[in-house]
Amino acid sequence: MSTNVSSLNGNTFVVSDRTGNIAASETDPKGLFQDDTRFLSRWILKVNGNLPGVLSVDDLTYYATQFFLTPENTTVYVNSPVAILRKRSVHHGFREDITILNYGTEAVKLDIRVEAASDFADLFEVKDALKKKGEAYKRVDGHQLVLGYRRASFVRETRISATAQETLVDEDGLSFHIQIPSQGSWSTCLHVIPIGLRYRTAAKIRDGNAVSHDHSLEQWLRDAPRLVSSWNDLTRIYRRCLIDLAALRFSPVVVPGALPAAGLPWFMAVFGRDSLLTSFQALPFTPVLAKTTLRMLALLQGTQVDDFRDEEPGKIIHELRLGEMTAFEERPHSPYYGAADSTPLFLILLDEYERWSGDAELVRDLERAARLALAWIDNYGDRDGDGYVEYERRNTKTGLENQCWKDSWDSIRYADGRHAQLPRATCEIQGYVYDAKMRSARLAREIWSDPVLADRLEREAKALRRRFNEDFWLVDRGYFALALDGKKQKVDALSSNIGHLLWSGIVEEDKAAAVAAHLMSERLFSGWGVRTMAEGDAAYNPIGYHVGTVWPHDTSIIAHGLQRYGYRQEAGRLALGILNAAVFFDGRLPEAFAGFPESLTRYPVEYPTACSPQAWATGAPLLLLRVLLGMRPIQESLLVAPAIPKTIERIELLGIPGRWGKADAFGRGWSI
Repeated sequence: MSTNVSSLNGNTFVVSDRTGNIAASETDPKGLFQDDTRFLSRWILKVNGNLPGVLSVDDLTYYATQFFLTPENTTVYVNSPVAILRKRSVHHGFREDITILNYGTEAVKLDIRVEAASDFADLFEVKDALKKKGEAYKRVDGHQLVLGYRRASFVRETRISATAQETLVDEDGLSFHIQIPSQGSWSTCLHVIPIGLRYRTAAKIRDGNAVSHDHSLEQWLRDAPRLVSSWNDLTRIYRRCLIDLAALRFSPVVVPGALPAAGLPWFMAVFGRDSLLTSFQALPFTPVLAKTTLRMLALLQGTQVDDFRDEEPGKIIHELRLGEMTAFEERPHSPYYGAADSTPLFLILLDEYERWSGDAELVRDLERAARLALAWIDNYGDRDGDGYVEYERRNTKTGLENQCWKDSWDSIRYADGRHAQLPRATCEIQGYVYDAKMRSARLAREIWSDPVLADRLEREAKALRRRFNEDFWLVDRGYFALALDGKKQKVDALSSNIGHLLWSGIVEEDKAAAVAAHLMSERLFSGWGVRTMAEGDAAYNPIGYHVGTVWPHDTSIIAHGLQRYGYRQEAGRLALGILNAAVFFDGRLPEAFAGFPESLTRYPVEYPTACSPQAWATGAPLLLLRVLLGMRPIQESLLVAPAIPKTIERIELLGIPGRWGKADAFGRGWSI
């Protein structure tokens, strides 16, 4: 069980221990974070000089947590007549209500102390243990404690206050010397308010926001389709997904609506690939995410060649950060464009969104952005004119070496373990490009009234499909190469990437059966999900980030691809594996988990640093529900063709939003 407790609301989040205390180190992601800055690194409640002991922690909802404590750590026998309740609610900072109850027969005197400090660390500094370059300060301002940091024009502050009249404020915290009568209680409300990029003055933040958040969450859940299933765990997983998506969404201010942040704690920011894929997964459930994501990414689309940010005209961003290191250009993420797949994924989501929603107006509004994205694919994505999209970072110091979804440095390997030479053309990106051009051809013909463009895109897509199936196919292995390296050599590792090729439709029919067989083989399918790299390859490691772990979103995309090619039973097996894993994770799938075989462990083994909640892991069960029910938009109707494992007797999804208004989907289980 994790010793950390998280509460979040968009890109504001708090990570503490199980008593509610925060004692962060340079590399520990505990604290209050907002806009990529840690506004509170120390928040310690003490009673009579002692750290409290924990009785229980209640996760009320994604933004609120209750901690039930005793005044001190005790033996197995808890005889204290005093109980402590901390209730924390996160919203552009946090509010913490502390209530102390005296159940004894006599009055008690207590010295309550809340120690507070902030290192104002940039999130990149926490990840890399880097030192600060500016000046920290602190002061008492009336009844407030002000913690601050200044580096040139970059100024951030944390303001802390309490409602209790007896509050004593000093530069290191707040103190309360109280007496509680027998059977009586004492309480105070603490406000911790970050002042920075999003809010310049504390007056812009109001109290009493819990009611509006509760209403917002209730409305969010009401707007989503209602799931009814014979498998109770499935309904629990579904509700957890919806709540976690609500937690991860945040308003980008410059466009209306909300889009999903990528994941807690490291990726609570605007991402291209992550937000696009999550929005795709969630389309039948919460289509509003896709609309905001598309508008926001179009607004941030590349306009120039900028080596530092890996920016090129028409390119869709990878990541947008707002912290100190990006402000001073010590990191390129304001925004950073180091992703070769986000641009075709933008086009894929644009078409898929219109298919579900019928919102042709958005497609017309984003026509220019879509045309620029298509131009990037041909003019910049294809670096050497060979018809494939390759990547190699322009920023050789701090840019990402791998710019596919497996973006860790060691993910693109030969079967013998060697690293592939740059530039690299990974196989799944070619599939995305094929799909993007086919989908854009439809938009050009039906919405942009440009049949000439439509015909050209279809010709290019078909030519790409034909060449790809020749150039990437490993005849002696019966699967597609992971990539072509800088010398156009086939990188022969067996990887989950080949499942994305089914999702995109680039695989020729005579090769689909072999690809499906490899995906379902013991080398790739662990029983819980598809490993990122096959067991037996030299670089395989079941707890290697992209070389053997199972990523739920990856498996959900593969299942959708198998269904596309008619392998419905195989898709059902993958869906069941991931959903069974979710049961062991209490309904919340992490970013990744270990690739050990199910027969060895009997339960999915946690990956130690996985983000949770994480957006596309949260979206995975939603896409898998779509796979199980065989849902597909066909013009003004929703097609339903269920293929549900027998172990799930019944699934009903009621009130599915789309261009048809609301529709229902039903399915019963059958043996696989």
